[in-house]
Amino acid sequence: MDLDAAIAGRRSTRDFTGEEVDEPTIHRLIDAAVSAPNASNAQPWTFTVVRDQAVLDQISRSAKSWLLSNLPEGLQSDRYRTRLADPAFHIFYHAPAMILISGIAPVSWVVEDCALAAENMMLTAYAAGLGTCWIGFAQGYLNTAEGKRALGLAEASVPVAPIVVGHPVAPPASVARQQPQIRWVG
Repeated sequence: MDLDAAIAGRRSTRDFTGEEVDEPTIHRLIDAAVSAPNASNAQPWTFTVVRDQAVLDQISRSAKSWLLSNLPEGLQSDRYRTRLADPAFHIFYHAPAMILISGIAPVSWVVEDCALAAENMMLTAYAAGLGTCWIGFAQGYLNTAEGKRALGLAEASVPVAPIVVGHPVAPPASVARQQPQIRWVG
């Protein structure tokens, strides 16, 4: 697939079939992720793959509870509260797999490095006909001691990018993009 087509076509997928993502494909996605640029070539990331639905279900419940207790007041929070309070809402959208990209330790630019790895992973998944979604609802909880224990992460680990991956039921609809604000200096 052409890179421009992948960039223009990749969208967050929130409706997956039950079809599993096989291990060679997951390795291919992680191989793409580790090809990302990173500060001083530190490669400060680790990958946690979860395909056990019981684990994803438990983390979904725990993360929803944690978020409901920690959301600040505001219009956006009110919208999120309604969604998070719905027992039927699953933060991982019942995807067959979640790949968590974590920083090995809280060093300079670890979040940026992991985010670059995540983008490589998501573009590669899209090119392979898979759907992905970065699950922001999981991030805060996974950065707690309880969240780290749920996945066996080291205490110094910095969970950055919980990415669900699977076969989309249908391609997500394209979303209109706003014109960028561009400032030219000089």
